[in-house]
Amino acid sequence: MTPGDENDYGEPTRTDEGHRYGGTRLRLPEDDPYGGARRTARGPSRSMVTVVGVVVVLIAAIAFANRGGDDSSSGPSASTGGDKPNATSTTPTGTKPVRTTTGGIPSGFAHTRQGAESAAANFAVALGSTGMFHKDSRHDLLDTVYTTAAAAKLQAAMDQAYSSDFLARMGLDADGNAPKGDTFVSRVVPVGTTAQSYSAAKAKVAVWYLGLIGMSGTTSTDPVTSSWKTWTFDLQWTDGDWKIVDDAQQDGPAPVPGDDTAATSDEISKAIEEYGGFTYAR
Repeated sequence: MTPGDENDYGEPTRTDEGHRYGGTRLRLPEDDPYGGARRTARGPSRSMVTVVGVVVVLIAAIAFANRGGDDSSSGPSASTGGDKPNATSTTPTGTKPVRTTTGGIPSGFAHTRQGAESAAANFAVALGSTGMFHKDSRHDLLDTVYTTAAAAKLQAAMDQAYSSDFLARMGLDADGNAPKGDTFVSRVVPVGTTAQSYSAAKAKVAVWYLGLIGMSGTTSTDPVTSSWKTWTFDLQWTDGDWKIVDDAQQDGPAPVPGDDTAATSDEISKAIEEYGGFTYAR
C-alpha cells in the first residue's frame, strides 16, 4: 500500500459524467452537505490499506518458522470442490469465540484453521482502521498483529508512508486528526474468508472485504466512498497466537453497484458514530 495511489482501497476510477460506476448510475442527494461539490476523479484518498502493500517488499525474505504438525482444523476446507458451492458455504461458523483482546484488538485465536481465518479477518479490520493514521496507535497495531521481526522492519517504512504530506492529502493534520466538525472514516468490513493453506505452524488466509474511506463534513470535497478488495495474509503460529508474517492485496471481486442514493455527510457521520465494528469469528 503506497500513499501514491490516490484511490484508497483500490476503488474503481470514477467519471464526472453522471457518476457512473461500471455502467451503473449512482444518485447523489439533492442537497449534499459535502459543500455541493461533485465527486470528481481527484486522487487524494490513498488509504492505509494501500500503504500496507509495503509489507510485501519489506518482509518477503522472512522465513516461516515450521514447527510441523497436522491440520487440526475442525472448520471447512479451503475448497469444497464441485461445480457449485455446498449448502453450508455461506453459513456462519465458529467453534471458539474470541474472548480476549490485546490493545483493543481481538487475540487468543484458536490453533485451528477456523482460528487462523478469524485472526485474518480481525487483523484486516484493525489495519483498516483510523488508528493507522496516528503514529502511536499505528506502532501498537503493528506490534500486536505482526510477528516481532516483521513489525520491526515495518515501523519505519510505515511512518514514512504516513507522512504529513500524505495525511494532508487525506484532509488530516500532521497528527492524523480531522478538521473540527468533520469525521474521518476508514473501515474494513470483511465479507468472507478462506484458508488457502493451513498447517499447525503457518497458514495463508484470504479476506474478501468492503472498504470505506473518506472525510464526512460540510466542507469536505472527498466524501466517503466504498471499494472491494481481497487481502491475503501469511500467518505464523507464535507465542500461542496467530501473527502476520507477510501480506498482499488485490482488487475485487466487486459486485455491480446498486442504484442507491448516496447519503449526506450528516447521515454518514451519524452512522459512523452509532454503529461500531465487530469481532469476527469463523
